[in-house]
Amino acid sequence: MRTARAAAGSIVFLVVVPGVVAGVAPWLLTRRRAAEPPFVLLPFRIAGLLLVVVGVLALLHAFARFVVEGLGTPAPVAPTERLVVGGLYRYVRNPMYLAVGAVIVGQALALGRPILLLYALAFALAVAVFVRAYEEPALLRRFGEEYAAYKRAVPPWWPRRDPWEPEDGVPAEPTAR
Repeated sequence: MRTARAAAGSIVFLVVVPGVVAGVAPWLLTRRRAAEPPFVLLPFRIAGLLLVVVGVLALLHAFARFVVEGLGTPAPVAPTERLVVGGLYRYVRNPMYLAVGAVIVGQALALGRPILLLYALAFALAVAVFVRAYEEPALLRRFGEEYAAYKRAVPPWWPRRDPWEPEDGVPAEPTAR
C-alpha cells in the first residue's frame, strides 16, 4: 500500500513539477516552433533530441527510485521514508535536476532557440540555491550521518566516474525515519 501511494504521489508530482518546468514553460517560450535554418543544424537537432530522450529516461528512473527504494515521493510534502542512494544516485546526488536541465537544453538545441538556454541557466541557478538552502539541510536533519556520509562520497552536480557503494560510508540498509 505504501508503494502504491508513493507511486501515485510521484506521478502527480512528475506531471506537475518537471512537467511544467521542462514541458509547459519551454512550450510557452517557444510554442515548439523551431528557428529557421541556418540556426538549426541537423547535428544540433539530433544532439538535442538525444538529450531530451536521455533526460526523460533519467528522470523516470530517478522517480522510480523514490517509489521503490525510498517509499515516498520527491515532493517535500510526502518525502521518502528512506534515503535514496541507488541507481543514478550512486553517481550523482541530483540526477532529477540534471535530467530536467538536459531536457530543457535538449529542446534548445533541437529547436535552435537560445531563449531556452537562458531559461536553462535560470533553472540551474534556482535549483542550486534551492538545493543548498533547503534540500541539503532538510536531508541532513532527516537522515543525519547517513546523509552526511553520502554527501561526502557523491558529488552534487558532476557524476562520479565509478558508482558509489553504500559500504563506502552509509549503511547498506538505510533506516526508516
